[in-house]
Amino acid sequence: MARLCFSEGYRLPDLGATADFIKVNKHLPGIPSATEVAEQGILLGEMNAKLLEKIEQLTLYVIELKNDNQNLSERVIELESKIK
Repeated sequence: MARLCFSEGYRLPDLGATADFIKVNKHLPGIPSATEVAEQGILLGEMNAKLLEKIEQLTLYVIELKNDNQNLSERVIELESKIK
């Protein structure tokens, strides 16, 4: 069963660890590989729950990036004002 990414206390997987997993395994963590799907098939309900979890994770990563970008933009404005 997929975890609720928007629940209090949810720990978002580290992107570096996810990238390392993908390099080694050639698929997302928690999602079966293409070979596994071809050999064993998938249960649509389970796969939909897993995909929803990944969508929620992506949304949280985008929110983090937006916040980081906003903070960097504010810092650039601050530094530019000090230079002038």
